[in-house]
Amino acid sequence: MQTLPRLIAGEAPDYSKPQATMLIVLRILIGWHFLYEGFVKVLNPNWTSAGFLSESQWIFSPIFDFIISHSALLRFVDLMNMWGLIGIGLGLILGVMTRVASVSGMMLLLLYYVCNPPLIGFNYSAPSEGSYLIINKNLIEMFALGVLTVFPTGLIIGLDRIIFNRKK
Repeated sequence: MQTLPRLIAGEAPDYSKPQATMLIVLRILIGWHFLYEGFVKVLNPNWTSAGFLSESQWIFSPIFDFIISHSALLRFVDLMNMWGLIGIGLGLILGVMTRVASVSGMMLLLLYYVCNPPLIGFNYSAPSEGSYLIINKNLIEMFALGVLTVFPTGLIIGLDRIIFNRKK
């Protein structure tokens, strides 16, 4: 079993091959999802987060309305969203700064969640993939990134292994 001091020191974790494989595949799949979402937004010159933010109905909706009402702030949020998605995706796929990428992805998904949570009485114009109650794909992916945060796979296969110059 991997001890906390060894993980903090950056030593590669000692997982079984199936454990390591599943964690690495999970990291790459989530990374692809982030990277693709970022590229789609960058390649669409008309994309803006204004529509998503305007749908907010929960306790933070005044903050999101404030962002929408200030074009420079909205543009900043759009750029941070697009390039944040790309950076997080690349970090996860390449296994570089995987903990930073995972925690950053969790924070971004938390923002998406609190903007448009799947709560009773909230109706959004964008169609959902099903009927959600409290738990949606953003929350699930956020907790999957939490798993990747505490089970560092970049030290097994990824640029983290090269950067931190550790061997199994």
